[in-house]
Amino acid sequence: MYNYKQVFTASCIGMLVFGITYITLGSILPSVADKFNLDEIKSGMLTSILPIGVMVGSLLFGPIVDRYGYKILFIITTLLIIPAFEGIAFTDSYFTLQICIFVIGWGGGILNGATNALVSDISSGHKGANLSLLGAFFGFGALGMPFLLGALSRHFNYTDILSSVGIVLVLVLAFFIAIKFPAPKQSQGFPIKEGINLLKDPGLLLIGLFLFFQSGTEALANNWTTTFLQKGIKISGQDSLFILTFYVVGLTITRLVLGFILKMISSFHLMMISLILSFIGGLVLMTAQTYSQSMIAYIINGIGFAAGFPVMLGYAGQLFPALSGTAFGIVLVIALIGNTIVNYLFGVLSHSYGVSFLPWLLMITAVCRVVILFLFKKNVSSKIKF
Repeated sequence: MYNYKQVFTASCIGMLVFGITYITLGSILPSVADKFNLDEIKSGMLTSILPIGVMVGSLLFGPIVDRYGYKILFIITTLLIIPAFEGIAFTDSYFTLQICIFVIGWGGGILNGATNALVSDISSGHKGANLSLLGAFFGFGALGMPFLLGALSRHFNYTDILSSVGIVLVLVLAFFIAIKFPAPKQSQGFPIKEGINLLKDPGLLLIGLFLFFQSGTEALANNWTTTFLQKGIKISGQDSLFILTFYVVGLTITRLVLGFILKMISSFHLMMISLILSFIGGLVLMTAQTYSQSMIAYIINGIGFAAGFPVMLGYAGQLFPALSGTAFGIVLVIALIGNTIVNYLFGVLSHSYGVSFLPWLLMITAVCRVVILFLFKKNVSSKIKF
């Protein structure tokens, strides 16, 4: 038997680590570029390694946790992330640096999928609420790492800060070793055949398609906000970063609050409210001409984006409780593909029409998600609770 509070805490810590790993490279990239004398092309190639690692980790974790359980994967992943942090901090080899970045991406992808699947498994009810609370810890990690680097950079080199984070992760590893996790769900072998059958399930594919646009939309906000604000509205670089920070804060705080709201109202109605807010956020951004108006638009977007992943992953957990790891892996990989394609699409559009097209794409993706949500409800209304 396992202790629910301990396992949920382990999941939140794992998600916090994912937030740290996902944002670390972007936070230290200027320093790394200086250390290795990287130009823009090599820096771009370096940043592309991280999402590749995340995608590989997202592909692998599902069948492993369904077959062997969560504990061994949590332990092995943390064991590899620790030396990867130390490697990024101290290596003088560009090849080793690339390997370390891939490892933290791979480990982050595993922790992202495994923590979501684990919380879904241990939540007998209110899966969306618990997943929303879990998702807030990604925000804590994503906000915490830049804050830590910014606060300590005057007194310490980034290598010392990264090394210290790696050392702290030893305590996380000790906690994972000490507690008990739920038993494997498929103890007789890898659920390969069942996993292939999931690829044919229309409900799961619609969840994946929804998250395709959800992940793409969030990536647009994460990656193109500063460019849009500086070129489109003529806001300074520092103020643009401040607005982006408030967007992440709005998303994180909303996920904390959703953990309570989802226990009181329908998840479907909440998703509709969220999608309407996403559309309004794009509309406000399209008409924004000042710093304050842009700040309001991004806070609305942060609130509107918060429910997407927790609620839809909660639906996946309800539909496939015996293969939650594999199901989560499939939809998360589809989401990562959406992240890549939507970002590339906007790059093409911005080249032809300028960055001012960003609010339009935010609104278009919101409409797409509304249509997919109604199709999903029509398809699985008899199977899960909305």
